[in-house]
Amino acid sequence: MVEIGGKPILWHIMKIYSFHDINEFVICCGYKGHIIKEYFANYCLYNSDVTFDMRKNSMEVHKNHTESWKVTLVDTGEGTMTGGRLKRVKDYVGDQTFCMTYGDGVSDIDVTAAIDYHKAQGTMATLTAVQQPGRFGAFNLSAEATKVSQFKEKPSGGEMPWINGGFFVLEPGVFDYIESDSTIWERDPLERLAEEGELSAYRHKGFWQPMDTLRDKHVLEELWQSGKAPWNVWHKMLSQTIN
Repeated sequence: MVEIGGKPILWHIMKIYSFHDINEFVICCGYKGHIIKEYFANYCLYNSDVTFDMRKNSMEVHKNHTESWKVTLVDTGEGTMTGGRLKRVKDYVGDQTFCMTYGDGVSDIDVTAAIDYHKAQGTMATLTAVQQPGRFGAFNLSAEATKVSQFKEKPSGGEMPWINGGFFVLEPGVFDYIESDSTIWERDPLERLAEEGELSAYRHKGFWQPMDTLRDKHVLEELWQSGKAPWNVWHKMLSQTIN
Protein backbone atom coordinates (compact mmCIF):
# COMPACT_ATOMS: atom_id res chain seq x y z
CA MET A 1 0.00 0.00 0.00
CA VAL A 2 3.06 2.29 -0.16
CA GLU A 3 2.12 5.08 -2.54
CA ILE A 4 3.62 6.31 -5.77
CA GLY A 5 2.04 9.51 -7.04
CA GLY A 6 -0.69 9.27 -4.43
CA LYS A 7 -1.73 5.74 -5.42
CA PRO A 8 -0.69 2.45 -3.77
CA ILE A 9 1.84 0.45 -5.75
CA LEU A 10 -0.81 -2.29 -5.79
CA TRP A 11 -3.01 0.05 -7.87
CA HIS A 12 -0.16 0.63 -10.33
CA ILE A 13 0.36 -3.12 -10.78
CA MET A 14 -3.34 -3.68 -11.33
CA LYS A 15 -3.43 -0.87 -13.89
CA ILE A 16 -0.64 -2.60 -15.83
CA TYR A 17 -2.73 -5.77 -16.03
CA SER A 18 -5.93 -3.88 -16.75
CA PHE A 19 -4.23 -2.30 -19.77
CA HIS A 20 -3.92 -5.86 -21.10
CA ASP A 21 -7.63 -6.58 -20.45
CA ILE A 22 -7.06 -8.52 -17.24
CA ASN A 23 -9.56 -7.11 -14.77
CA GLU A 24 -10.17 -9.91 -12.26
CA PHE A 25 -7.78 -9.96 -9.32
CA VAL A 26 -7.23 -12.14 -6.27
CA ILE A 27 -5.15 -10.38 -3.64
CA CYS A 28 -3.35 -12.42 -0.99
CA CYS A 29 -3.73 -10.44 2.22
CA GLY A 30 -1.46 -10.90 5.19
CA TYR A 31 -0.04 -8.34 7.61
CA LYS A 32 -2.44 -5.39 7.85
CA GLY A 33 -4.64 -6.94 5.19
CA HIS A 34 -7.55 -4.98 6.65
CA ILE A 35 -6.02 -1.80 5.25
CA ILE A 36 -6.15 -3.24 1.72
CA LYS A 37 -9.77 -4.31 2.29
CA GLU A 38 -10.71 -0.86 3.53
CA TYR A 39 -9.05 0.73 0.50
CA PHE A 40 -11.12 -1.29 -1.97
CA ALA A 41 -14.28 -1.06 0.14
CA ASN A 42 -14.14 2.72 -0.24
CA TYR A 43 -12.61 2.83 -3.72
CA CYS A 44 -15.83 3.55 -5.59
CA LEU A 45 -16.87 6.18 -3.06
CA TYR A 46 -13.55 8.02 -3.27
CA ASN A 47 -13.51 7.94 -7.07
CA SER A 48 -17.10 8.94 -7.83
CA ASP A 49 -19.34 12.01 -7.67
CA VAL A 50 -22.04 11.31 -5.10
CA THR A 51 -25.02 12.91 -3.39
CA PHE A 52 -25.90 12.02 0.19
CA ASP A 53 -29.52 12.61 1.14
CA MET A 54 -29.41 12.82 4.91
CA ARG A 55 -33.20 12.82 5.31
CA LYS A 56 -33.63 9.62 3.29
CA ASN A 57 -30.37 8.12 4.46
CA SER A 58 -29.48 7.38 0.83
CA MET A 59 -26.59 7.85 -1.55
CA GLU A 60 -26.76 8.52 -5.29
CA VAL A 61 -23.74 7.97 -7.54
CA HIS A 62 -23.62 10.46 -10.44
CA LYS A 63 -20.30 9.73 -12.12
CA ASN A 64 -18.28 6.63 -11.54
CA HIS A 65 -14.60 7.10 -12.35
CA THR A 66 -13.49 3.64 -11.23
CA GLU A 67 -12.04 0.79 -13.23
CA SER A 68 -14.09 -2.27 -14.19
CA TRP A 69 -12.25 -4.48 -11.73
CA LYS A 70 -13.47 -7.51 -9.82
CA VAL A 71 -11.27 -7.81 -6.74
CA THR A 72 -11.27 -10.76 -4.34
CA LEU A 73 -9.32 -10.20 -1.13
CA VAL A 74 -8.28 -13.36 0.68
CA ASP A 75 -6.84 -13.55 4.20
CA THR A 76 -3.85 -15.86 3.64
CA GLY A 77 -2.35 -15.47 7.12
CA GLU A 78 0.29 -13.15 8.51
CA GLY A 79 3.06 -15.75 8.74
CA THR A 80 2.34 -17.62 5.50
CA MET A 81 5.19 -17.83 3.00
CA THR A 82 4.89 -16.89 -0.70
CA GLY A 83 4.09 -20.41 -1.87
CA GLY A 84 1.61 -20.95 0.93
CA ARG A 85 -0.21 -17.75 0.04
CA LEU A 86 -0.57 -18.89 -3.55
CA LYS A 87 -1.90 -22.28 -2.43
CA ARG A 88 -4.51 -20.63 -0.21
CA VAL A 89 -6.16 -18.88 -3.17
CA LYS A 90 -6.37 -22.03 -5.30
CA ASP A 91 -10.17 -22.20 -5.12
CA TYR A 92 -10.49 -18.60 -6.31
CA VAL A 93 -8.14 -19.07 -9.27
CA GLY A 94 -9.98 -22.00 -10.83
CA ASP A 95 -8.68 -24.38 -13.49
CA GLN A 96 -7.37 -21.95 -16.09
CA THR A 97 -4.08 -20.26 -16.91
CA PHE A 98 -3.46 -17.33 -14.56
CA CYS A 99 -0.90 -14.65 -13.77
CA MET A 100 0.82 -14.22 -10.42
CA THR A 101 2.79 -11.15 -9.45
CA TYR A 102 4.54 -9.80 -6.39
CA GLY A 103 3.12 -6.62 -4.91
CA ASP A 104 6.32 -4.61 -4.75
CA GLY A 105 7.49 -3.92 -8.29
CA VAL A 106 6.43 -2.30 -11.56
CA SER A 107 7.37 -2.84 -15.18
CA ASP A 108 6.39 -2.01 -18.74
CA ILE A 109 6.20 -5.75 -19.43
CA ASP A 110 3.95 -6.80 -22.30
CA VAL A 111 1.67 -9.07 -20.28
CA THR A 112 -0.24 -10.21 -23.38
CA ALA A 113 2.99 -11.28 -25.09
CA ALA A 114 4.14 -13.06 -21.92
CA ILE A 115 0.91 -15.07 -21.78
CA ASP A 116 1.15 -15.98 -25.47
CA TYR A 117 4.77 -17.00 -24.98
CA HIS A 118 3.85 -19.16 -21.99
CA LYS A 119 1.16 -21.00 -23.93
CA ALA A 120 3.53 -21.57 -26.83
CA GLN A 121 6.11 -23.17 -24.51
CA GLY A 122 3.62 -25.64 -23.06
CA THR A 123 5.18 -25.57 -19.58
CA MET A 124 3.44 -25.27 -16.24
CA ALA A 125 5.18 -22.03 -15.32
CA THR A 126 6.78 -19.07 -17.01
CA LEU A 127 8.72 -16.40 -15.17
CA THR A 128 9.76 -13.04 -16.50
CA ALA A 129 13.51 -12.76 -16.87
CA VAL A 130 14.92 -9.28 -16.32
CA GLN A 131 18.45 -7.96 -16.12
CA GLN A 132 19.29 -6.09 -12.94
CA PRO A 133 22.14 -6.12 -10.39
CA GLY A 134 21.70 -9.49 -8.74
CA ARG A 135 20.10 -9.80 -5.36
CA PHE A 136 17.11 -11.84 -6.50
CA GLY A 137 16.52 -15.41 -7.65
CA ALA A 138 18.93 -16.02 -10.54
CA PHE A 139 19.43 -18.65 -13.23
CA ASN A 140 21.38 -19.48 -16.36
CA LEU A 141 19.75 -18.81 -19.72
CA SER A 142 21.62 -19.32 -22.97
CA ALA A 143 20.88 -17.33 -26.11
CA GLU A 144 18.65 -20.01 -27.63
CA ALA A 145 17.09 -21.50 -24.50
CA THR A 146 13.41 -21.08 -23.65
CA LYS A 147 13.44 -23.15 -20.44
CA VAL A 148 15.24 -22.64 -17.15
CA SER A 149 17.43 -25.63 -16.30
CA GLN A 150 18.35 -24.59 -12.77
CA PHE A 151 16.89 -21.97 -10.42
CA LYS A 152 18.53 -20.61 -7.27
CA GLU A 153 16.93 -18.07 -4.95
CA LYS A 154 19.45 -15.30 -4.18
CA PRO A 155 22.57 -17.36 -5.00
CA SER A 156 25.79 -16.46 -3.21
CA GLY A 157 28.95 -15.60 -5.09
CA GLY A 158 29.17 -14.16 -8.58
CA GLU A 159 26.68 -12.15 -10.57
CA MET A 160 24.01 -13.76 -12.70
CA PRO A 161 22.90 -11.97 -15.88
CA TRP A 162 19.17 -12.79 -15.61
CA ILE A 163 16.99 -12.57 -12.52
CA ASN A 164 13.44 -13.38 -11.51
CA GLY A 165 11.33 -10.28 -12.23
CA GLY A 166 8.31 -11.55 -10.31
CA PHE A 167 5.76 -11.57 -13.15
CA PHE A 168 4.60 -15.17 -13.66
CA VAL A 169 2.18 -16.96 -15.96
CA LEU A 170 1.08 -20.25 -14.40
CA GLU A 171 -1.04 -23.33 -14.90
CA PRO A 172 -3.16 -24.73 -12.03
CA GLY A 173 -0.81 -27.71 -11.88
CA VAL A 174 1.73 -25.59 -9.98
CA PHE A 175 -0.43 -25.88 -6.86
CA ASP A 176 0.72 -29.51 -6.61
CA TYR A 177 4.27 -28.25 -6.05
CA ILE A 178 3.28 -26.32 -2.92
CA GLU A 179 3.09 -28.39 0.26
CA SER A 180 2.03 -26.02 3.01
CA ASP A 181 1.89 -22.47 4.37
CA SER A 182 5.62 -22.69 5.06
CA THR A 183 6.50 -23.33 1.40
CA ILE A 184 8.52 -20.55 -0.20
CA TRP A 185 7.53 -20.29 -3.86
CA GLU A 186 11.00 -19.23 -4.96
CA ARG A 187 12.69 -22.27 -3.48
CA ASP A 188 11.36 -25.83 -3.74
CA PRO A 189 8.47 -25.19 -6.21
CA LEU A 190 10.50 -23.17 -8.72
CA GLU A 191 13.57 -25.37 -8.30
CA ARG A 192 11.53 -28.52 -8.95
CA LEU A 193 9.74 -26.98 -11.91
CA ALA A 194 13.10 -26.02 -13.40
CA GLU A 195 14.57 -29.50 -12.83
CA GLU A 196 11.56 -31.10 -14.52
CA GLY A 197 11.69 -28.80 -17.55
CA GLU A 198 8.43 -27.10 -16.59
CA LEU A 199 9.78 -23.57 -16.04
CA SER A 200 10.09 -21.26 -19.05
CA ALA A 201 11.58 -17.79 -19.19
CA TYR A 202 10.05 -14.82 -20.95
CA ARG A 203 12.80 -12.28 -21.57
CA HIS A 204 11.85 -8.71 -20.76
CA LYS A 205 14.50 -6.16 -21.75
CA GLY A 206 12.45 -3.10 -20.93
CA PHE A 207 11.85 -1.28 -17.65
CA TRP A 208 11.59 -3.16 -14.37
CA GLN A 209 12.00 -1.77 -10.88
CA PRO A 210 11.23 -3.26 -7.47
CA MET A 211 10.39 -1.13 -4.45
CA ASP A 212 12.34 -2.79 -1.68
CA THR A 213 13.88 0.29 -0.10
CA LEU A 214 13.12 3.95 0.50
CA ARG A 215 15.59 4.76 -2.26
CA ASP A 216 13.57 2.59 -4.67
CA LYS A 217 10.42 4.49 -3.71
CA HIS A 218 12.11 7.81 -4.38
CA VAL A 219 13.27 6.60 -7.80
CA LEU A 220 9.75 5.55 -8.75
CA GLU A 221 8.20 8.71 -7.34
CA GLU A 222 10.59 10.90 -9.33
CA LEU A 223 9.77 9.01 -12.53
CA TRP A 224 6.04 9.39 -11.89
CA GLN A 225 6.21 13.08 -11.05
CA SER A 226 8.34 13.78 -14.13
CA GLY A 227 5.69 12.20 -16.35
CA LYS A 228 8.25 9.67 -17.56
CA ALA A 229 7.14 6.55 -15.66
CA PRO A 230 7.78 3.69 -18.14
CA TRP A 231 5.22 1.41 -16.47
CA ASN A 232 2.42 3.95 -17.01
CA VAL A 233 1.42 2.22 -20.25
CA TRP A 234 -2.26 3.12 -19.83
CA HIS A 235 -1.43 6.84 -19.93
CA LYS A 236 0.76 6.40 -23.00
CA MET A 237 -2.10 4.74 -24.86
CA LEU A 238 -4.52 7.51 -23.81
CA SER A 239 -2.08 10.17 -25.04
CA GLN A 240 -1.67 8.41 -28.38
CA THR A 241 -5.45 8.15 -28.75
CA ILE A 242 -5.97 11.86 -28.06
CA ASN A 243 -3.20 12.87 -30.44
